[in-house]
Amino acid sequence: MRNTITDMLGIDVPIFAFSHCRDVVAAVSRAGGLGVLGAVAHSPEQLEIDLAWIEAEVGDKPYGVDLIIPAKYAGDEGGGYTMADIANLIPGEYWEYVDEILARYDVPPMPDDVGGALFQVKGDQPLPFSERASGPQLEISLAHRTAFVANALGPPPQHMIDRCKEEGRLVGALAGKAVHAERHVQAGVDIIVAQGGEAGGHTGEIGSMVLIPEVVDAVAPVPVLGAGGIGRGRQMAAAMALGAQGVWCGSVWLTTEEAETHPAVKAKMLKATSADTVRSRSRTGKPARQLKSAWTEEWDNPEHPPLGMPLQPILTARAIARIDRAAMTPGSGAEKLANYFVGQIVGNMNETKKSADVVFEMVDEFIDAINGVRSQMEA
Repeated sequence: MRNTITDMLGIDVPIFAFSHCRDVVAAVSRAGGLGVLGAVAHSPEQLEIDLAWIEAEVGDKPYGVDLIIPAKYAGDEGGGYTMADIANLIPGEYWEYVDEILARYDVPPMPDDVGGALFQVKGDQPLPFSERASGPQLEISLAHRTAFVANALGPPPQHMIDRCKEEGRLVGALAGKAVHAERHVQAGVDIIVAQGGEAGGHTGEIGSMVLIPEVVDAVAPVPVLGAGGIGRGRQMAAAMALGAQGVWCGSVWLTTEEAETHPAVKAKMLKATSADTVRSRSRTGKPARQLKSAWTEEWDNPEHPPLGMPLQPILTARAIARIDRAAMTPGSGAEKLANYFVGQIVGNMNETKKSADVVFEMVDEFIDAINGVRSQMEA
């Protein structure tokens, strides 16, 4: 394929794969798309390791990194709030409610020396979605061969755009409304990701069929990627018929062979239908589409509505880590609670495949869909 996006990045097909798993990123870039590593959970040391590994795997093929760098953050003037600062703002009754959920579902305790939770409270540790955490991630990304840097939380701050442009890298940003996309372009963003409400994770409420053409019209000639509910070639064809230059996919990689998705959650995804997701604030404090589970049901409790971000993820980080650790036991309370972010495309994710095969199948189905429409025009 050949269009603005493929020319900008030197890729064969305009399929962007957002994943926290480096194996997926490398596999998709090798297959001719663009793997984009979600780096918010990476420490600087781990990001160095993973980017070096990706580059060794993909050779001269391009790849990208997705960061979360807010333009403004409470407490920035004082160097940024720490995890402990925010934890102290959480009402005691909420800590008790989380403990009560875990007790009711018989989730076993976790040893104190077991870490891994992104928002786990550790002294003066900076918040993951803060300048103190993301600044080093940006510099490490630019020290490597990263061709594309995306910001998933509002307009990228000017210093991020300036640094990327200085290093000759392209900048992308996600938008759930046309007005958001316009702000991104005004800030200097090169590629807009129009993310419809079908998407997994943090997403708005406007469906892709409406959002994509709105964003395309609002920011032309800046190229747009369609996102949300896209994991097959027919959906890719639809997005591009609406004016997108390519697609941004995240959920579809969660059930691939390379994905590091929790086995119990992956099993749920393989059985799920498109109706088995919900936009819930239960994990992060912001509406994020995820698998329905006992966890999302517990946070529908009107007496304990989810707190805002970053209070909710700090409140629940240790609990989610405990749940994931125990969810391997079939029929356990932890298994009932376990979930993860995923979009409505989960209804099509009913078979484990290699990431490269997902790319190739998308391209084949895209071609069939385009040819099918063309044949109707010629009839």
